[in-house]
Amino acid sequence: MSSPINARVQVAWPGFQLDVDLQLPGRGVSALFGHSGSGKTTCLRCLAGLEKADTAYIEVAGEVWQDSARGLFVPPHKRPIGYVFQEASLFPHLTVRGNLEFGWRRIAASMRKVGLDQACALLGIDPLLERKPDTLSGGERQRVGIARALLTSPRLLLLDEPLAALDAPRKREILPYLERLHDQLQIPLIYVSHAQDEVARLADHLVLLEQGKVQASGPIGQTLARLDLSLAQEEDAGVIIDGRVAGYDRHYQLLDLQLPNSPLSLRIAHAPLTPGARLRVKIQARDVSLSRVDDLQSSILNRLPARVLALYAGDNAAHMLVSLEVDGSPLLARLTRLSCDHLGLHPGQQLWAQIKSVALLG
Repeated sequence: MSSPINARVQVAWPGFQLDVDLQLPGRGVSALFGHSGSGKTTCLRCLAGLEKADTAYIEVAGEVWQDSARGLFVPPHKRPIGYVFQEASLFPHLTVRGNLEFGWRRIAASMRKVGLDQACALLGIDPLLERKPDTLSGGERQRVGIARALLTSPRLLLLDEPLAALDAPRKREILPYLERLHDQLQIPLIYVSHAQDEVARLADHLVLLEQGKVQASGPIGQTLARLDLSLAQEEDAGVIIDGRVAGYDRHYQLLDLQLPNSPLSLRIAHAPLTPGARLRVKIQARDVSLSRVDDLQSSILNRLPARVLALYAGDNAAHMLVSLEVDGSPLLARLTRLSCDHLGLHPGQQLWAQIKSVALLG
């Protein structure tokens, strides 16, 4: 089992304080999420050694990088990290191949964990190798920047809002490559973002930061479903479901996705996938409606038996948030208070959750 990442960091600046105590998984993607000024990037820079925290204890893969109590501070160039910024900052005079080889050649052959061919395949950049950075799109440059960071064979990969400078089409272009890193690499990733949909698609563990403090830290499925956190008040609030492909209807191009540890399934408009393949979907709270009966005449294909867990005031006086459980999987619904009263909603109530297939994000 991979060693966890431990980071206790305190930074005091005029008008801002960072005070966090984190234990992050040693595998997968951990996301630092929060609005601008919450301390995400400062925390990441402290992990990298680019900021020397006033008080800190940072341990990665069993190696201590900072312990202020002992006066220990490992400088950035001696920390085995890869760091990806919002802008790729490639060397303009080198080709893509030259940019990749610059980092790769700095690592002794015996220490290399990621090969040039592997990095190129993971990021889909083989066709770009002989081009100069000024001929690349923003998404292509960022993919090259990530590959260059991987070729330093880091023990930890840090990504600081890598999609923030990209428009929507370029974001859609690069997200599948980030998913490949999640699925195929053993290197832990820490991903900074203020976009909930990015985090929901990529992360395993979520840390919510507000004003320099940790408001919540835990598995992403549980954390997104909590009504007591500001996440639930966001416009794109919702939950994620990590399901398994159970079948495919080629005539209607609908995928059957089985819920975790349940015979229940969702029907999703999606391209074919191999039966048994894992697929993560996000269900937005605003796309869930509730009914006291199973309406067989409805156009909504996904009608699942659900139990009300709790109700919470919404982001304005007209809204309510409803926490639900569907055979062990969490679900959120954003309804008007009028609808809640009409249905007589209360904790423990059994009803039907309705989710439009075209609304599901896979």
